[in-house]
Amino acid sequence: MIPTMHDVARVAGVSIKTVSNVINDFPHVRPSTRMRVLSAIEQLGYRPNLSARGLRSGRTGVIGLAVPELRQNYFAELADSIIRAAEKHDLGVLVEQTSGDRDREIAVVTGAGRLRLTDGLLFSPERLGQDDRHLLRPTFPFVLLGERIFGGPTDHVTMHNVSSAKAAVEHLLGIGRRRIALIGAHPDQREEVRPADLRLRGYKAALEAAAIPVDPQLIRAVAPWHRENGAEAMRDLIAAGIPFDGLFALNDTLALGALRALGEAGWRVPDDVAVIGFDDIDEARFSVPSLSSVDPGRDEIAETAVELLVERINERDDERLPPLLVKSEFRIVARESTGFGRSS
Repeated sequence: MIPTMHDVARVAGVSIKTVSNVINDFPHVRPSTRMRVLSAIEQLGYRPNLSARGLRSGRTGVIGLAVPELRQNYFAELADSIIRAAEKHDLGVLVEQTSGDRDREIAVVTGAGRLRLTDGLLFSPERLGQDDRHLLRPTFPFVLLGERIFGGPTDHVTMHNVSSAKAAVEHLLGIGRRRIALIGAHPDQREEVRPADLRLRGYKAALEAAAIPVDPQLIRAVAPWHRENGAEAMRDLIAAGIPFDGLFALNDTLALGALRALGEAGWRVPDDVAVIGFDDIDEARFSVPSLSSVDPGRDEIAETAVELLVERINERDDERLPPLLVKSEFRIVARESTGFGRSS
C-alpha cells in the first residue's frame, strides 16, 4: 500500500495538520515535532501529493515541458538538459509529447491539458505557426521554444538557425567542397519560419556568398526527420546520378541515416563526400565516422528557458516585464565526417 499523510501522522503521533505544516515548511512547528514527522516520512517512504499540495500553496514544485517527439534525439536530449537545469531550482519536470498534433498543441497553450497543473510551461510547437500568435495568451507562466512563432506575447528562447546553417555549409566550402547536397527541406514550402525553412535559407546564403549556383536537384525534401528517411533520401540522390561532394543534413538523425546509405553504396566519407549534420546529439560522437555537426547551444537554451520561467513564476502581476527573445550561441563541431581527426 502507498503510505498516506494519515499513516505519517499515526507513526509520528501528531495531527494530519501538523504533518501538512511540516511538508509545506511552515515555520511555527517545534523542532522536535518536525524531526518526528520527517523521521516518519523517511521510515514510511511517504511522497507528498504535489497536486493537493499545490491547491494549498499555489505551487506544485513542478514545471511542464511539451515537445513534438522524444524519438528525435534533439528533443530527448533537450528534455534531459531542462530536467538538469530545473533541478538547480529544486523543480521537477513533467514531460509531454504532442506528436506534432495540432489539437494537442492547442490544448497545451490554452491550458486544457494536464500540464496546466504545473507551475509553468516550456513549449516547443511543431504544427502551430505564425498565424497562431493569438493563441499565445496563457494566464500562467509560459516560455516558447523553437522557431514556429515569433513576435508573440511570451518569452521566447531559440537558436540562430539561419546563420548556424550558413556556417555549416561554409565549413564544407572551406574544405574544398563545391557540389553540396541538402537533406531535410520541408515538402511544403509555403511557410518560412520552420527550422527546415530557416536552415535551407542559410544553406542558400552560403552558396550564394561563394558565387556557387543553387542546384535544386541537390535539395531533398524529407519529413519527418528520422534516420530511415535520411537513408532513403540519400539512396535516391545516389540513384539519380547527380554529382555531389558534400552533404548538409538538417539534423543529425538524417545525417546518420545518410551515412548508412553512403556506406552501403561504397562511398567513402569524407574522401568521396564530406558530411555535416545539425544538433550535435550524443550519438554524433560515436558514429563511424564520427559526425561533424552544428552545436546550436542546447544546454544554453535549457538553462535560459528555465531561468526565464522561474522568473515568470516568481514575479507579481504588478511587476511583469515585457516578453524577451533570446537566441543561444552556436559552434561548428568538426569531426571525422569532414576530415577532422578522431571523435571528440
